[in-house]
Amino acid sequence: MKVALFIPCYIDQFYPQVGIATLELLEKLGCEVVFPLNQTCCGQPMANSGFEHLNKDCDNNFVENFKGYDYIVSPSGSCTLHIKDHLHGSDETASKHIRKNIYELSEFLIDVLKVKNLTAKFPYKVGLHQSCHGQRGLKIAQMSELVAPPFSKAEQLLGMVAGISLIQLDRKDECCGFGGTFCVTEEAVSVKMGKDRVADHTRNDAEVITGSDVSCLMHMEGILRRQGSKIKVKHIAEILNSVVS
Repeated sequence: MKVALFIPCYIDQFYPQVGIATLELLEKLGCEVVFPLNQTCCGQPMANSGFEHLNKDCDNNFVENFKGYDYIVSPSGSCTLHIKDHLHGSDETASKHIRKNIYELSEFLIDVLKVKNLTAKFPYKVGLHQSCHGQRGLKIAQMSELVAPPFSKAEQLLGMVAGISLIQLDRKDECCGFGGTFCVTEEAVSVKMGKDRVADHTRNDAEVITGSDVSCLMHMEGILRRQGSKIKVKHIAEILNSVVS
């Protein structure tokens, strides 16, 4: 199975270890992974700020880099959702194929590879942050406000990791407040939401906070550092790829 790896710009610049972990994990699971070298930003920041009409060059570049692959996989729910919902390059046939075949990492592992076992080991108390784009956009976890059976593809994968202890949060799908450019335009509200989210993990004795979106984790990591907290953040790919002894 040939998979094209889409690494969002903020992961490339600030959290390259997440991209490396994603690559290694996919290869462990038998995928042939290709990394298109001319990929850049998917254009989500512009769309979040109301300038989606200026995204045409980003769209065309994305299509040029990722057309023709069976699957495109990304360790980012928000960027994946942006492409799935908004990609419209000059080649609409190729755009449609990409929109249909792009996956956030955890949904790819569960829905396409149908992973049942992992060799990872991570002996820590972990709190799972369900990011809004993944949960309410990609439907990779159930929303608690719905009267329906709960599920979480990320939680399902973490349950395969040896030694891990998943903590129970008081408000398991509350927004962290990052919200793309919202954290810039509404800084005070964003920070307060982030502090509330961090407090839930702290109150329930998390040693590590994980999730499927580095953007959310980055937001909470900044708050944790300013508080002098010992809680760490790790993307789910890092945990699923972990061989901690």
